Amino acid sequence: MNSTRTSTDIRIAGAPISWGVCEVPGWGYQIAPDRVLTEMRDAGLTATEVGPEGFLPSDPNELAATLDTFGLTSVGGYAPVLLHEEDHDPVPGIAPLLDAFIASRAEVLVLAAATGSEGYDSRPDLDDAQWDTLLRNLDRLRTAAAERGIRAVLHPHIGTMIEKRDEVYRVLNGSTIPLCLDTGHLLIGGTDPLELVQAHPSRIAHAHLKDVDAALAARVRSGALTYTDAVAQGMYTPLGTGDAQIGTVVNELLDAGFDGWFVLEQDTILDAEPSDAGPVTDVITSVAYLRSVVDARVASKA
Repeated sequence: MNSTRTSTDIRIAGAPISWGVCEVPGWGYQIAPDRVLTEMRDAGLTATEVGPEGFLPSDPNELAATLDTFGLTSVGGYAPVLLHEEDHDPVPGIAPLLDAFIASRAEVLVLAAATGSEGYDSRPDLDDAQWDTLLRNLDRLRTAAAERGIRAVLHPHIGTMIEKRDEVYRVLNGSTIPLCLDTGHLLIGGTDPLELVQAHPSRIAHAHLKDVDAALAARVRSGALTYTDAVAQGMYTPLGTGDAQIGTVVNELLDAGFDGWFVLEQDTILDAEPSDAGPVTDVITSVAYLRSVVDARVASKA
């Protein structure tokens, strides 16, 4: 149990997507790295996922030096990988990422099952043979990363091949890879994050914390609204202000012995460079909420 861990003991990281920095073409205005990293530091964060390719330096030593300038370290990062095509081997493709993570002292490779097309607003269906290939490749990637000292996790994500509840559980039953518990994407896809933590705590090795407007999430799930449009309309909210039961999920994770990273993510789409404080306002609110949940938990057990 981790009942004595305070808010200064848990590992909290940021992610550039909270500032609208995303790999999807046309996603929105992309804030410059210096502003994002400065605001992460000033919000009290000490680590970050690295964001999309090209946002931060690709050279591992330069990446580490850049982050060090802002008092940050690298957690690792998100990598959409094609997993379901029999004639495509995804293992060689992650080698450069592993090299970069090792050199920058990162820990986690956050895999998503890419569809093979850009964006997150549509996806194909897989047949059983493609599912077998996908599950086999997940285990191969987990092994390849572990051989380099990196933990690979699968991120169920809207608009990827692992989105819906039955797909998440098919991965749990058919592979050994641990999960990134993304409270937002799971909820939107029809998986109760709290139920997942309670049923499979040992399979959760990394956490992306998002709070969610359940009404907008339901419209995405039903097909009435695209994922991109829902994000633009504010589907993700500061932690503690939505419907994802963030406080309860965090407490369940800690009770189960979770000692991984809590990465704060509220996916954002910007029309232009913010003239006011901008997205960091929500990040600060989320940091304060997460710390208050953990400290209240410790006080209740004293």
